[in-house]
Amino acid sequence: MIYVYVLRNQSRRKIYVGHTSDLDKRLARHNGDLPSKATSFTAKNDGFWRLIYKEEYGDRRSARRREKQLKSAQGRKFIHNLLS
Repeated sequence: MIYVYVLRNQSRRKIYVGHTSDLDKRLARHNGDLPSKATSFTAKNDGFWRLIYKEEYGDRRSARRREKQLKSAQGRKFIHNLLS
């Protein structure tokens, strides 16, 4: 199973969209509980990242397609409607 997920950093007012096969481990990396690249978006924007949305896909190709859609203007609008 591949997950497409949306994280929110309340203190920085930032949104992050990504995909992974291990959501718990990936969230721990975003929050600095596990080693991560210092140059990553979530490392540069320190603070607590909270999972606000996720979807499950059977293959990585479909997940990437949905991730790309969520990063588009229409997808960002969908995410902001979730937050409202």
